[in-house]
Amino acid sequence: MDINTLRILTTVASFIMFIGILVWVWLHRNTSDFKDAANLPFEDDKS
Repeated sequence: MDINTLRILTTVASFIMFIGILVWVWLHRNTSDFKDAANLPFEDDKS
């Protein structure tokens, strides 16, 4: 295995992980979690 094969494998693995993150973000079951997280800076401190 030469260095170019390793570079190709790393690039393909990174692209697959990127697509996996995009799919995870756009799933409808995670929408409420992301909306809650987006509103965290606007909540009052309760301490």
